[in-house]
Amino acid sequence: MGNTNINWVQMSDAAIVQQIGNYVKYERQQQNKTQLQLSESAGLNRWTISQIENGESISLTSLLQILRALDRLAVLDNFEYSDEISPLEYAKLKKQQKHRVRNKSTQEGDEKDLEW
Repeated sequence: MGNTNINWVQMSDAAIVQQIGNYVKYERQQQNKTQLQLSESAGLNRWTISQIENGESISLTSLLQILRALDRLAVLDNFEYSDEISPLEYAKLKKQQKHRVRNKSTQEGDEKDLEW
């Protein structure tokens, strides 16, 4: 597909939507599908396919349906993340654990004193 060095940051929202529409059109044509065929497999009307291919906004849900119908959901791989704890949160957690251990030791010592 064309240019792989796109500077997304410098593009306007409208230009990004146009680029997405170009991608959808390219993939559809590579699969030798008409807009009608794609719309039927995506569960959308043909007008929605035409709209995105012409650089107009569509809903995110519609875009997902189109990508699924084109078997191109893998383009969303960059949205994957791992739920990791931040260094700051880790430090707070460690501090809380030390505080709990210290309190527990103190409470156990108090109980032993009462048994005496």
